[in-house]
Amino acid sequence: MTGTPALYVPLAAPAAAAVISALTSRRTAAWAGVGAAASILAAGAWLADLVRSGPVVAGLLRADALTAFMLIVIGAVATIACWAGVHHLADEATAGTGNAATDRRYLILVQLFIAAMSLAVLADNLGLLWVAVEATTIVTAFLVGHRRNRASVEAAWKYVVLCSIGIAIAFLGTACVYAAAVAAGAHGSAALNWTHLTSQAASLDPDLMRLAAGLLVLGFGTKAGLAPMHAWLPDAHSQAPAPVSALMSGVLLSVAFYAILRYKTITDAVLGPGYIRTLLLITALASLAVAVGLLVAQRDYKRMLAYSSIEHMGLVALGTATGSRLAITAVLLHVLGHGLSKAVAFCGAGQILGATGSPRLAAVRGLAARHPALAVSFGLALLALLGLPPFSLFASELGIARAGLAAGQGWAIAAAFALVLVAFAAVARHGGGMLLGPPDPTPDPPARTIHPRPAALAPLVVGLAAATALGISLGPLQELLQAAATTILPGR
Repeated sequence: MTGTPALYVPLAAPAAAAVISALTSRRTAAWAGVGAAASILAAGAWLADLVRSGPVVAGLLRADALTAFMLIVIGAVATIACWAGVHHLADEATAGTGNAATDRRYLILVQLFIAAMSLAVLADNLGLLWVAVEATTIVTAFLVGHRRNRASVEAAWKYVVLCSIGIAIAFLGTACVYAAAVAAGAHGSAALNWTHLTSQAASLDPDLMRLAAGLLVLGFGTKAGLAPMHAWLPDAHSQAPAPVSALMSGVLLSVAFYAILRYKTITDAVLGPGYIRTLLLITALASLAVAVGLLVAQRDYKRMLAYSSIEHMGLVALGTATGSRLAITAVLLHVLGHGLSKAVAFCGAGQILGATGSPRLAAVRGLAARHPALAVSFGLALLALLGLPPFSLFASELGIARAGLAAGQGWAIAAAFALVLVAFAAVARHGGGMLLGPPDPTPDPPARTIHPRPAALAPLVVGLAAATALGISLGPLQELLQAAATTILPGR
């Protein structure tokens, strides 16, 4: 029980920041949000040390190595996004597009969003996990429609409809798990406690669990941006404010996939790994194929980053399908590396939008000559997302490929990484044009633009430094990653 305060920090810190946002000035509230995000990161590191001697439990909350790792992911990405958000709000004030009431609502919603994601990874009860993921849908719908123009409102409704369908499907899967647990003798809330279900998995009805697994992969896979329920993602990510896009792409997708990882432990014990492996392989290859096809023809750089998220979540699903310790370790590293890189890329894209006034790829040319520091930061983020060394995605993609080959899935690895190579070429071509290409002969109409400030690049530099450090050495994260993989794959 000595570690239970660490369980409450990830919920209390953003709640306190939300209260501060309602009562104080915009600048104070924005920096309070940065402090709350950093507190979650610190709490994740604290729990990583505490869970070495066993899970930390307090009521409906529980933390093990996987929980601690996911809190580190949430805290790291949220720190970058909230830090960039300080400058985003300042830029909106400069451009005259923001006001105190709108900014206050934005800051409160961001903190509620972060709190809901933290609750999702801290919940021992799988019903509470579902509630937390549903809460992220409600909160982020208002953030996607923050600008209140036609495109953002349309994207928000599309997001709500598709994700609500997905979450409803996940609810049916959760209900099937509950029914299987009750039939096996469980009572009350214990029927959905992950700890209880993993210990009693052998007594669960295989037919109910087979149905549940399919529903859960489809339902939570919708929120994770996996095909075939991915259509909400490009619109939502392209219309949301840049720091919100960073949070949604960098960590929300991973939190939704975290739910699949938790259920995988149970379904593997009941059905064996083959069933969930087949579902995830199909989903992974479909997601990669969809992402590649749309990346090649893309004309909007924020949408380009959104389709890149589908690609990377496809790789996460591919590694999870392999299911070995090496594969799961690589998947978790990929989650963190992608979160950091995508946070930098989206926050950089927000600054590019402010500097150029257009989201069109064709309208952003020769950025290196006009805004060299911003161009370098954004260019390095793209290189990180392309999986080039020394960034951590190189190591994680290599680990996923090695694990798949060792598991005899050479055909799937070959198909997947052939698609990744096409995506690499597409993003490199688009990114190269943005940074080095000639000016657009038919530019967009003039718009009020904002010159990027040096201070706004600081969170981008920190994120890139963290992604580079992870690619060179995992350091203390090595032990945590291995322990988290053991949590997902007990006894292997």
